[in-house]
Amino acid sequence: MITKCLMVFMFFAVGVGVIAAEKTDNGEDTIWFDKPAEHYTESLALGNGRLGAMVFGGVDNERVVLNEISMWSGSKEDSDRKDAHKVLPEIGKLLLEGKNIEAQKIVHENFTCSGSGSGHARGANLPFGCYQILGDLRISFFGADGSKQISEKDKSTERAYKRSLSLNDAIASVQYKSSGKVSYKREAFVSAPDQVFVMSLACDNSTEGISFEATLTRSERAKTAKADSRTLVMSGQLNNGVDGKGVKYACHLRAVSKSGEISVVGDKLIVKNAKDVILLVTARSDYVWPTGERGSDPVAMSMDDMNRASSKSLAVLRKGHIADHRKYFDRVSISLDDGTPQAESVGKLPTDERLRRFREKKPDPKLAALFFQFGRYLLISSSRPGTMPANLQGLWGDEIQTPWNGDYHLDINVQMNYWPAEVTNLSECHMPMLELIESLQEPGRKTARAYYDAEGWVAHVITNVWGFTSPGEHASWGSTTSGSGWLCQHLWQHYEFTADREYLKWAYPIMKGSAKFYMALLIEEPKHKWLVTAPSNSPENSYVLANGQTGQTCMGPTADMQIIRELFTNCINAGEILGVDNEFRRKLKDKRRRLAPNQIGKHGQLMEWLEDYTEAEPGHRHVSHLYALFPGDGITPEATPKLADACKVTIARRGYKSDCNWTAAWKAGLWARLKDGDKAYWHIKRILAAYCCPNLFTSIWPGGRLFQIEANFSGTASIAEMLLQSHGGIIQLLPALPNVWPDGQVKGLCARGGFEVDLIWHKGRLEKVTLHARAKEKAVISYGDKSITVTLQKGKTVSFDGNLSVK
Repeated sequence: MITKCLMVFMFFAVGVGVIAAEKTDNGEDTIWFDKPAEHYTESLALGNGRLGAMVFGGVDNERVVLNEISMWSGSKEDSDRKDAHKVLPEIGKLLLEGKNIEAQKIVHENFTCSGSGSGHARGANLPFGCYQILGDLRISFFGADGSKQISEKDKSTERAYKRSLSLNDAIASVQYKSSGKVSYKREAFVSAPDQVFVMSLACDNSTEGISFEATLTRSERAKTAKADSRTLVMSGQLNNGVDGKGVKYACHLRAVSKSGEISVVGDKLIVKNAKDVILLVTARSDYVWPTGERGSDPVAMSMDDMNRASSKSLAVLRKGHIADHRKYFDRVSISLDDGTPQAESVGKLPTDERLRRFREKKPDPKLAALFFQFGRYLLISSSRPGTMPANLQGLWGDEIQTPWNGDYHLDINVQMNYWPAEVTNLSECHMPMLELIESLQEPGRKTARAYYDAEGWVAHVITNVWGFTSPGEHASWGSTTSGSGWLCQHLWQHYEFTADREYLKWAYPIMKGSAKFYMALLIEEPKHKWLVTAPSNSPENSYVLANGQTGQTCMGPTADMQIIRELFTNCINAGEILGVDNEFRRKLKDKRRRLAPNQIGKHGQLMEWLEDYTEAEPGHRHVSHLYALFPGDGITPEATPKLADACKVTIARRGYKSDCNWTAAWKAGLWARLKDGDKAYWHIKRILAAYCCPNLFTSIWPGGRLFQIEANFSGTASIAEMLLQSHGGIIQLLPALPNVWPDGQVKGLCARGGFEVDLIWHKGRLEKVTLHARAKEKAVISYGDKSITVTLQKGKTVSFDGNLSVK
């Protein structure tokens, strides 16, 4: 496993976090509202990588949506077509003859998965399965006389109400007053050290106290019963898509108080007249990550967690939680300013009001900074070492059938989730993603052999926690072959940022296995004798042939070629660093030399396919053929200016009317790499104005409530790219600073080579840069037309002014 390989890096990072934990919340990293949430996308997100909670903050009735990252229906299945490779020669022959539609027909009949696949994103009751809600914690408050705690007519409650989420502390708070001026306060957090959700409830009236009924519920496959005199247990078994005997789970709810009365009656936990109460929630399943095997009794495991947590005081639980969270969160701070007096006052408005004003084009640069830190907060909350990767919902979800199964899409989405991991100083949070990649090797080898009679391993467009690597269920999108190659970029990126050679020894064989597959897949196209993939797709997009037919199956789409070229290069570099595989590296270099190059089409655009096909949908949401610009680095304005200009044409032709949330975030990163900060910011502004829900979750469509998390993560990464880039062996400072952020500072961003970078700028000009070395490395630093070369010993720091002179 990779954990031991990272001990040195993690020690350094944790040390920084402990020092930073002495900071206090200054209010700039707070999301808050003056009313309870009415919808899931208004609630406050909490998580420890495994357990998640969404707090609504109701006055008479509180709802907390509970999540546990292994709540997956479905099961392992053999979804490969064993003899699919037998039709591969015929598919290749037709593609070489330009008979794409005929080839696609054979692909659809023979080269899709066996069985039902993802169920066209409705896999809850199929073997593919889906990520699901754990359940609801509901709390109904009542007064000492059994009436409602707060009168419906009590307008003073509305004026005194505040619901907030501190990103610094990862604590959600709810405060309000009754008509009798009794103050009530709740705090909630999900502790990683103690693996428990904690909600404290308190009031300042010892006579009236707090009284409520609490329940654990789930709409299916759940039973709630008494565990002991102060504890409820909800347990059940998810559908595996075969015989109904899937993952088993259990969730416990316990009340702890030194005052009042606590009892369990049927399926209700009842508290009466307590001055303060602690509610604790624990949960476990019998799913074992990453093998997918079934483990210990979840009821016993959850109760063990409960007993350990309830033996500690609230103060101890709270202190341990905050220290653990801040060792990650406090590594990076950011401040953005437009120099106007109203900037401070805008930050004091409720978050939903700030978003409303922002949609009306009123300036709020601190909103972008809050969004940036919220993305980091969500990654810390949904992806920790030892947990499962953040999925399409991150960790959160309030449904049985989550959108798109809440799975891992390999043609952009899961990768976007981890774009901010390295650059925003959360390298450990990358671990679950890297373990996911490792886990796909075994099933991926079977898939490579079944469909391509090839060595190595492959994963296509979608995967789940059960190791699904087969093509999808339709040829129009499911036979994209670049998923595993794209995943391997993350293996290399982690090395580039950490310079951890021991880690690279672990990662390189995985990359090598992927490269072996693509070496076997490549065929020679007749026109230029280039090596290309066949069959494949340009992710989810369509072209129009000269005869008017529309198709998707093709050979050598540009995205494939870019990803494979990068993978081969990374394997060559890794082999040289480790001093292994001379002959394999020679073969890779030979193949890389013959790969189909990037091409410029008739519109001046970067071509998406091997041929300059007419685009069926010029404004399509995917821009996969710009992979080499971002997140790759094969196209840059400095090294390949003509291709960079072609990328600009492509983005312009795409427009924005068919965008999703993640498309806008991707385009922000693309424009950052093109050194156009204002255009990059335009897309960040569009995310905030069009796609942000009140709680800053991003909706996949403008103005909607269909939450999908990757734009939160990729938006954060794109903002980082605007401030710092480190590809191509050069650390570029403020490469795409927009005019709306003339003043600001950022501390703790990471650069490839093992550096942390702090930046301060004023009136659009760099004032100071500080480099901290986490490894002995040489760095070329660039700002504007100036550059210098610096060599730092591990643990050393150096600062320069805006002219790159030593301060």
